Amino acid sequence: MSHADTALPISLDRAAPTPLAVQLADALRQAAATGHLRGGDRLPSTRALAERLGVSRTVTSAAYEQLHAEGWIAGKHGSGTYVTTPPGHVVADRPAGAPVPAPEAEVSSLLDLGPGTPWADGLDRAAWRRAWRAAADPPALIRAHRAGLPDYRTAVTEHLLRHRGLAAGAVLATGGTTAAVVELAAAVLERGDLVAVEEPGYQRAVQAFRRAGLAVAGVPVDGEGLRPDAIPAGARAVFCSPAHQYPMGSRMSAARRVELVERARADGMLVIEDDYDGELRFDVAPLPLLAALAPDVVAHLGTTSKILTPTLGAGWMVAPAEVAEAVLDYRELTGTRPSPAGQRVLVELARHGDLGRHLRKLRRELAERRSLLANTLSGAGVPVQGDDAGAHLVVPFASAEEEATRLAAAERRGIRFDGLSRHFLGEPTAYGAAIGYAGCTREALVSALPTLVSLLR
Repeated sequence: MSHADTALPISLDRAAPTPLAVQLADALRQAAATGHLRGGDRLPSTRALAERLGVSRTVTSAAYEQLHAEGWIAGKHGSGTYVTTPPGHVVADRPAGAPVPAPEAEVSSLLDLGPGTPWADGLDRAAWRRAWRAAADPPALIRAHRAGLPDYRTAVTEHLLRHRGLAAGAVLATGGTTAAVVELAAAVLERGDLVAVEEPGYQRAVQAFRRAGLAVAGVPVDGEGLRPDAIPAGARAVFCSPAHQYPMGSRMSAARRVELVERARADGMLVIEDDYDGELRFDVAPLPLLAALAPDVVAHLGTTSKILTPTLGAGWMVAPAEVAEAVLDYRELTGTRPSPAGQRVLVELARHGDLGRHLRKLRRELAERRSLLANTLSGAGVPVQGDDAGAHLVVPFASAEEEATRLAAAERRGIRFDGLSRHFLGEPTAYGAAIGYAGCTREALVSALPTLVSLLR
């Protein structure tokens, strides 16, 4: 085993908006990609590296924790921290601070309890195969539909009315939430425009906005969701997840929803409503969607990735007429449009009632899993945050050091979950673990409960 070169090309810019811990993690990944670090190299301790770079140990600990979570480095008891990933896994032009997925071989050895993974094992295999066979029956398309297949748009319209209480006037097919954000950023907003986002919030949307040349400002989130009074003046758009805030798990209150749409109308802002798992509510009926309250200023985004599977690559957008038209013009100019294959499969699942049956089964299963996890943790004295909804919950920590330590300890025990700190645009103000309970089997979750209690108590 070799030691890492003490002259690694690490340069931290204290004046940059990107947190120092993110800059450090990026630099170490780049060092691995360019061969300055190789598999088996031992890294300095977090304390030694902090002294060398002139930063606090909080910075180096957070960077190491992120690289641990991504599978790039691993700790060996009594020996140190080593590089585990060979060069070649960094995608060219990856946005600064964007998480890099660990190689398949690294992920497979851990029980992944990160949020954002659907319960794909719950899909009825016979219905799934039937839908794909039926989707192949229509003739191959000569030209793709800019707005999406008509049957798909009808199926989504019915889905939104039945499961989200939204009487959608016009639906556009999308490739999913992030793909829709990319289109809105390019088609509706202009370079230099200011977009407000939840803090903490969905960092892929942040990167999509930044890549489009937009300025991004974080808006604090509390137990009632995003604070409309903290949206900076001059914002052209605000991106939020009111039904189940990501990653904190809260629900935007009715008063906040009214305040937000009133602010949007007064200031000419577009509200981008990310309803990524809004169908998954277990305790009470969901509050009205922002798009139902103010269809004139809200672009509503939904996806099949959380309720079914990312395999379909299908989502939807319900937006004001001028916004929808701008997106269609953008697709015409660029030749980009969502793939119709996944749309056809969803149509068939909806046509035979399989989509509705799956959603009912999904709600029952995830409600039981959440109760099992939350009750076990709470009963052991572990605080749990987040509404009774969705597919993840949050366990708060007191500091960045505690978050880094507990996530690293979990990996050593064979479990991976997500830290809150990486979801901040600026300096983190909350720390904790976001624990998903949908992507694994029920048996695996039950088996992991004693380990989770010992890690988090």
